[in-house]
Order: sequence, then structure tokens, then C-alpha cells
Amino acid sequence: MASALHISRSGLDAQQTRLAVVSNNLANVSTTAFKKGRPVFEDLLYQTVSQPGANSSQNTELPSGLMLGLGVRTVATGKIFTQGTLSQTDNSLDMGIQGRGFFQILMPDGSTAYTRDGTFSMNSQGQMVTSSGYTLDPAITIPAEMKSLTIGSDGTVTALTAGSTTPTQIGSVLLSDFINPQGLQPVGQNLYTETVSSGSPTQGTPGLNGLGTLVQGSVESSNVNPVEELVNMIETQRSYEMNSKAIKTEDEMLQFITQTL
Repeated sequence: MASALHISRSGLDAQQTRLAVVSNNLANVSTTAFKKGRPVFEDLLYQTVSQPGANSSQNTELPSGLMLGLGVRTVATGKIFTQGTLSQTDNSLDMGIQGRGFFQILMPDGSTAYTRDGTFSMNSQGQMVTSSGYTLDPAITIPAEMKSLTIGSDGTVTALTAGSTTPTQIGSVLLSDFINPQGLQPVGQNLYTETVSSGSPTQGTPGLNGLGTLVQGSVESSNVNPVEELVNMIETQRSYEMNSKAIKTEDEMLQFITQTL
């Protein structure tokens, strides 16, 4: 009985984790370039009472064994990097990535972070920065006398300045990609950092070597499907109720045993 209580408790823990992941997905349904998460579960060790293939007599063997599972545990919470819908913003500094890749961001401590959030602004030095003020890397400085800015699908940035009729190239936006994007560490602020699991970043020109292209004046929406997440929430609730019911049933069985002793 004690093991049955432990098994049901592990089920409650697993469903509570799943609900936390679903809640985070729903909370970020409007977050730019947010990638939904999913919990990954695995069954725990089994208690082997009889081994499959063991002899049941001198000339016969068991076709299957007797093994009792000890519950479930959460082994990972992975990100799903499917493409989100590109939404127009009419802001010439905004960029959406159509395909694979991440913008490279220079953090205040000198480290590098990565994001698919293409919501960019201009700071007091004319540099392109994120909504949190972190600089795009490589840095792009926009002339103060700029009349219009154009960002090509390959990341080429040109600006038309006052008194000129010919646009001037002021920089290029590069993208970074990883062998295993799911291995990236989410750190908040729509940023990810490199880990051993993600592999080292490969930087290149948008549109080449498998990298996506850029769409100026657009940003990528969250890839969360609210209807799907609500269904997952209902499933989680029902699973939690079933595990709670199992604990109640086991408690009643223990109570019956103690009363009959």
C-alpha cells in the first residue's frame, strides 16, 4: 500500500509540473517570438517480482514477468521551435525571421545571448537595441540625419540620409544557428544562452546555409495555440483528479485494514 501511495504522489507531482508548463505557455500567448514548452515524462524503476523467461518448471519458461512500476517523474521541459506567424508592425527597425536562426545580442557583461524577438529600437547613440536596451551584435549605428531605412532579406542594412539621393550601406544583420536549439537555456527577456547541449553557434548571412531570411517591419508571434493549451489543461486536471482519487482509495483500504486488526 505504501508503494501505491508513492506512485500516486509521483503522478500528482508530474501533473503539477505539466500544469505549470501549460500555464506559462498561456501566459506568454502574446509574447513576441515566444516558443511553447512541453514537459517530458518517464516511468521510474520497476520492482521485479519474477523475471521474464525464468523457468516455471524444468521444461517451461515464463512468457512474461511480474514487474511493478514505481511511478513517473519529469525528466525535461523542452522548447518547441516551430515557426510563429509574422505580424506587421510598420516599424522599419523591426525584423522577423522566416526560418531558422537567432539574432545575436551583446549583454552588458560582455557575454552573448540569442533571441528571435526582432523588436528593435534605437538608443541615444543611434545603435539598434532590443526592448531591454541590449545591443544587436554586430552593432549597427543609424545616422542621425536618416530619412529612411531598408533591411534586405539577406540582412543588408541601407539608409537614405538627408541631402543624398543614393542609399548608403551602414551594416549587415547576421543570424546564428545551433545544431540543437532545444538545448539552449532560456533566461527570460526573450533571450537564450548557449549550453553544451545546444552546441556552438554558427553565424552566417540570412538566407544562406539553411538560415532563414529577414522580413522588415514584422515580428514573429508566439507559437502557442491557446485552444491546444486549454485542452492540455483539461487533460492535466483530469489526470490530477484520477491520481487524487487513487490516493483516497488507498487511504480507505489502509483504514479498513487497521480497523479490522
